[in-house]
Amino acid sequence: MKARDIRELTEEELQQRLRDRAGALMAFRMQLATGVVDNTRAAREARRDIARIRTVMRERRAPAAGAALDMAAKKGAE
Repeated sequence: MKARDIRELTEEELQQRLRDRAGALMAFRMQLATGVVDNTRAAREARRDIARIRTVMRERRAPAAGAALDMAAKKGAE
């Protein structure tokens, strides 16, 4: 999954994808424990997708937090 594709998703879709990828990572760990791993690269892909999703979610929250800090700084300067 590319970051460009992730940025086009809504917040609800991001949450769902995050849950799906976390579930895939858990499934991989269960396969690893039982010794029936099909795709050894699955865990790495899942971890990277989770990181990309969380990064996009944080980027979306950052402008709102930055605006709040700017407003507080302006009030303090008055």
